[in-house]
Parts: sequence; structure tokens; C-alpha cells
Amino acid sequence: MKIRILTVGKIKEKYLRDAVAEYQKRLSRYCKLEIVEVSDEKTPDGASEAEELQIKDTEADRLLRCISDTDYVIALAIDGQMPNSIGLAHKLEMLGLHGESSICFVIGGSLGLSDKILLRANEQMSFSRLTFPHQLMRVILLEQIYRSFRINRGEPYHK
Repeated sequence: MKIRILTVGKIKEKYLRDAVAEYQKRLSRYCKLEIVEVSDEKTPDGASEAEELQIKDTEADRLLRCISDTDYVIALAIDGQMPNSIGLAHKLEMLGLHGESSICFVIGGSLGLSDKILLRANEQMSFSRLTFPHQLMRVILLEQIYRSFRINRGEPYHK
């Protein structure tokens, strides 16, 4: 199974880069993982709603160039379905059993995702009703994907 994480912006903090690297190493036993970063747009202070929509659309265009027609796309969005860890593990297992070999998770920038991405997505998923920095969300997502593979293989995991 190929899992791709598309994300807006780079991780600046070393401790988060180290966490991402650790989960990339752990996941290499279970899947082919690729992380693709597209550049983010600067949001001016006091940006209007129209400016924010334009910024999200520009970032979406960059993300959409990285999504193929055969990708099963899961957009991380606050209003998405909120599975527990076992539910996510089951979702990944079922996608694989139904022939979805390329799963693409999309994490938006500081303003979230454009409707362009939400419309392309096969589904929307949320990890919480809380808002997380997109850099931290990458680590949380990687940890949950790793946990999913361990659950699906019957390996121990922290509950």
C-alpha cells in the first residue's frame, strides 16, 4: 500500500521534524510512505474573507497538481468524520481489500482547505473538533497511521 501525505508548508521546528522522521522509519515496515510539501501563501494581518479564500484556492491548486486520478483522497477537515483508532485501522484495511492501493491524506495550511480539495476528496476525516497547527497534525496523522498498521497486524499498541 502506498500512503502519501500532502501538506501545505514545511515543518520549521526540529522536534517536529524528528518526530516525523521517527514515524517515517517505523512505517517503512508496513507501507510505502511519501510526504509531499507544497509551499504556503503568506496571509496578511487582517486579511479579508475574499483574500483568505484566494489564498486557500492558490494552495489547493498546488495540492491538486500532486493528486492523481487513481488516488483515494482523505481530506483532514474539522467537519469530517471522526473515527477512533480502531475505526481508522479498519478503514485502511478495507480500502486495501477493495483495491485502493494509493491513499492520499491532505493537510491544509493555517487557513484550512479550499472547497476545491474538499470536492475532490473521497471523504473528510477529523481527528478532533479542536484546531491543531498543521505541522503538529502531520505528526498526529503519522502516529495514527502507524497505530492502524499495528492494530491490523495484531501487534501490541498503547491504548
